[in-house]
Amino acid sequence: MHVIPRCGRTEIVGRHGDALKVRVKEAPVDGRATEAARLAVASALGVGAGAVRLESGERSRHKRFRIAGLGLLEAERRLAPWLGSPEG
Repeated sequence: MHVIPRCGRTEIVGRHGDALKVRVKEAPVDGRATEAARLAVASALGVGAGAVRLESGERSRHKRFRIAGLGLLEAERRLAPWLGSPEG
């Protein structure tokens, strides 16, 4: 996942290379941008916030989350509206 902090609103906007691109309103201070991204992904996947856990990238724009109880194919199906063609 590629997270862009300090945007006008929090939203998933598509792809950034092979990653999901998420814009978040919050600043990257005290984990607020990471938390906003985690909640946005949980909402998009239709799972509870507790099912989404940060695996790596706490202080980076590039983050990896683990989704409990959801397989890769199902996650891709649920994210299909945002997973169009990769950006260049």
